[in-house]
Amino acid sequence: PIGVFGGAFKDVPAYDLGATLIEHIIKETGLNPSEIDEVIIGNVLQAGQGQNPARIAAMKGGLPETVPAFTVNKVCGSGLKSIQLAYQSIVTGENDIVLAGGMENMSQSPMLVNNSRFGFKMGHQSMVDSMVYDGLTDVFNQYHMGITAENLVEQYGISREEQDTFAVNSQQKAVRAQQNGEFDSEIVPVS
Repeated sequence: PIGVFGGAFKDVPAYDLGATLIEHIIKETGLNPSEIDEVIIGNVLQAGQGQNPARIAAMKGGLPETVPAFTVNKVCGSGLKSIQLAYQSIVTGENDIVLAGGMENMSQSPMLVNNSRFGFKMGHQSMVDSMVYDGLTDVFNQYHMGITAENLVEQYGISREEQDTFAVNSQQKAVRAQQNGEFDSEIVPVS
């Protein structure tokens, strides 16, 4: 599922969204959960979710504890990287069946108070938005990923009109595909 920041899924942890999809996949395919060799799920904003959110999703999704799972964090490419790793493990003969994808809930990312574990002696303390710091800020250059987009626009000479045309075409393709039922098997209700 895809939602809006602070919307209907704001109280649903990413691992519950992942578990919902895993449960649906098992039901729709008729796979025996114990036949799955591994689960690989991309997830960037992991703070506060507990250890290994992919494993939490797998077990809450109905997989036995014998099925290993790991979480990939490659920022925006996390879900795609998990699919690539799954493919690689199948091609090399390491695995036969792998569940792979990505899960995220930016609305669930916590505010952090750094250096607070042992208390503060004096002075003001600031909160850090883990969504912005861990998910949207280039740690080396200390700027938001939106600035990266602006830098690419300048570097490659992409006009505002070209960006808008691409965005409109992409949106129209997505709407048309959904209206034609092309995503019916991929859209899962969340309750």
